[in-house]
Amino acid sequence: MSGGVDSSVAAALLVAAGHDCVGVFMRQAAPALPEAAAPAARPGHQGCCGVADALDARRVADRLGIPLYPLDLTGDFSRIIDAFAAEYGRGRTPNPCVRCNSWLKFGRLFDHADAIGATHVATGHYARLEQGADGTPILRRGHDAARDQSYVLFDIRPDRLRRTLLPVGGLAKAEVRERAAALGLATADKPDSQEICFVAPGQHAALVAHRLGGSRAGEIVDTAGTVLGRHPGIEHFTVGQSRGLGVATGARLHVVRIESQTCRVVVGSRAEVPEQELTAENATWIAPLPAEPFACMVQCRAQRAAAPAVVTPLPDGRFRARFTGGPDETPGPISPGQPAVCYAGDRVLGGGWIAS
Repeated sequence: MSGGVDSSVAAALLVAAGHDCVGVFMRQAAPALPEAAAPAARPGHQGCCGVADALDARRVADRLGIPLYPLDLTGDFSRIIDAFAAEYGRGRTPNPCVRCNSWLKFGRLFDHADAIGATHVATGHYARLEQGADGTPILRRGHDAARDQSYVLFDIRPDRLRRTLLPVGGLAKAEVRERAAALGLATADKPDSQEICFVAPGQHAALVAHRLGGSRAGEIVDTAGTVLGRHPGIEHFTVGQSRGLGVATGARLHVVRIESQTCRVVVGSRAEVPEQELTAENATWIAPLPAEPFACMVQCRAQRAAAPAVVTPLPDGRFRARFTGGPDETPGPISPGQPAVCYAGDRVLGGGWIAS
């Protein structure tokens, strides 16, 4: 229970269905951050894991008549921040929310569930779960396409998905708020979280530099190697970015790649931004994986549509995706460090982390 409306209604639905529920709030101490990067309270902002969120979770638990326990995950959360900084240091664009799901919400919470004898872990994610005839978990997109969160759940182990409940996955967001209001829950009108919870908007570069012991400044070059200028640190950039590059040539430039070894940011035209093929590593497969290349849809960012591709399984938990759609069916700029998630219709097959 994060103190948001989705987990609040998820808990309410489980209680109404007759489940014996225990609420858990993931508590973390504030990380050591430079002053500029520290998140501050702002009207209309909802993060997670803060004092105000804990109070909201407590109010909801009291309203539902269930216990709520804080679970101190400070050390685990520090691991997520370290991984976040390390990925930017490698010239990649990390997704800390997926790491939080796989390491904490569907990792450490299962350890806690086992310790107290709980059979399942439930969250307020907008995705749906079914069980196949052979017991294989089937993860599908949420009913509300605009809120679907199946993309950020690809990394959950199948044995844990079998013990997972997603009560709001079949509802639209408006329905969730209506149910919260009807139940008199304190979170009914609470704004959604849209930002990284451990750093202020636009200040991730300051956090990364602080965590890595300094910025990784270097040259901005075009694809021919011509130096166009200098940048304050590769942590400021992601593949496909076209704003805030700090150079002007008369033509619109985009980040084509980030070279972590030389700290060079390579820029070029939109046509030079990689969108044709990717290789992903550390794959997790929820559905049975074919031995041969197969056609599916692949999604490369949380807020983008999936694009048609042919996926080829590779050794050592890797796969290659070659995109086959036309100009209107591209995956968008492919950023190393982001997940590449494979779909068959609305079913999540699995995915991996983009390496190149």
